[in-house]
Amino acid sequence: MIGAFCRYLTASRILLLGLLIFSIGCDSANGEVRVREATHADGLWYPSTADELSKMVDGFLAEVEKEPVSGRILALIAPHAGYSYCGNVAAHAYKQIEGMEFDIIVLIGPTHNYLFPGASVYESGVYRNPLGDVEVDSAIAERLIEECEAINFYPRVHIPEHSLENQIPFLQRTLPKLKIVPIVMGKCDEGEFNTISKALIDILKGKNTLLVASTDMSHFLTYDEAIKTDKVTISTLETMKPELLKNRPDALCGRDAVIMVMTVAKELGADSIKTLKYANSGDVPKGDKGRVVGYMAAVIYDSGGSKQKASGGELDAPLNEEQQEVLLKLARERIETYVKTGEKKEYEIPDDRMKIKQGAFVTLRKSGILRGCIGHIVPIEALCDTVADMAIAAATEDPRFPAVTTGELGDIHIEISVLSVPRRVQSAEEIELGKHGVIVKRGMRQGVFLPQVATETGWDKETFLENLCWGKAGLPKDAWKDKDTELYVFTAQLFEE
Repeated sequence: MIGAFCRYLTASRILLLGLLIFSIGCDSANGEVRVREATHADGLWYPSTADELSKMVDGFLAEVEKEPVSGRILALIAPHAGYSYCGNVAAHAYKQIEGMEFDIIVLIGPTHNYLFPGASVYESGVYRNPLGDVEVDSAIAERLIEECEAINFYPRVHIPEHSLENQIPFLQRTLPKLKIVPIVMGKCDEGEFNTISKALIDILKGKNTLLVASTDMSHFLTYDEAIKTDKVTISTLETMKPELLKNRPDALCGRDAVIMVMTVAKELGADSIKTLKYANSGDVPKGDKGRVVGYMAAVIYDSGGSKQKASGGELDAPLNEEQQEVLLKLARERIETYVKTGEKKEYEIPDDRMKIKQGAFVTLRKSGILRGCIGHIVPIEALCDTVADMAIAAATEDPRFPAVTTGELGDIHIEISVLSVPRRVQSAEEIELGKHGVIVKRGMRQGVFLPQVATETGWDKETFLENLCWGKAGLPKDAWKDKDTELYVFTAQLFEE
């Protein structure tokens, strides 16, 4: 029975899907609204009439108390099985957003029916179910297709896919208005995954967005085995390091969807996750405890905690000399170990100051000449973790340079810049050269200079901003004067070996 809620398609449904695949092409060709009809409103997955469906969803929501979440909600994780099995769990996630308003809802789920490269976003039209039509945000979808070669529109992928369809009735009963961007994840290599996440981050940044990761957990273990396995998965998720899931391919059926949502949410400001509910199919009345599927609900949010020690464009808690030495040693050890062995050296730093989330850049020089520089401006993880990760990235991932070799290690000089949280300024008059790093942003283009760039080059403010716009952001030299261009400043504590 559990399989019926995960992968099973009857012969009649396969025939129906074939007809739908044909009709979707006809609709598009005739210039009519493209309709993705409900394929799982069959009473098995969820009810087939509006009255029954609204009554069921509202009933689940009524049984749930909203959890206290002190921060801005950016994402949810919710299950996608038949409602009689996972509806109560899903309600814990959707209760958190009841009555809220979002400009964009991005649904990301796994494919259960077709193998294809990259990701498929539903380009335009509506998703239809017994509760009515939900409009696809075609402007966002078309931008994703246009700007990311790993994202395409494969209509047949969406038609039988329940991982997105099963989320929508909960959204309809909790939000006053919604437009969705439905994305089904296919088979992605690391490069494709990174280009997809970057496209989402670039397009969604600054918008009032809710991301939804659709996933079930372990499949077909015994009741006790599932609880044990899923507990480990939940603990992994709660580290807010989605990359740790890459080594656990069977932990979640929507693993890549969850990694994608968490990666994007972190770049949009999320720093916390809260597990709201866990259960499995063995918990329902007469549930088979010999072969179960796990479900979880979680909320991902920006707690504001990352701004407690570094806010307003000024660095409020500078590191002392001992702390600086610890971070320089950490960066050196991580680089040398990775370049020599390809492994990331484990470390433990008990100093709470370095566990505060802060942005940082690691700069490498060889004989005084730049050899690599990569960092995070936005505080997305503990400072020590940022330095550790960016040290390896500066040595091996800066696209301007080949990776550092073992023969160069003795000649590499390390600098670390610990950053404050950027704040927007209204004009260039507020920028203090030598004190402020500057971010310029317009549309999809963005560039950044660290504070020391002005000191090292001797540029005046106009030359500094012209080089930032043209050389770093790919904008016209005078873009910084344009009212549509955003300027941000931050400060940095620079120290070196």
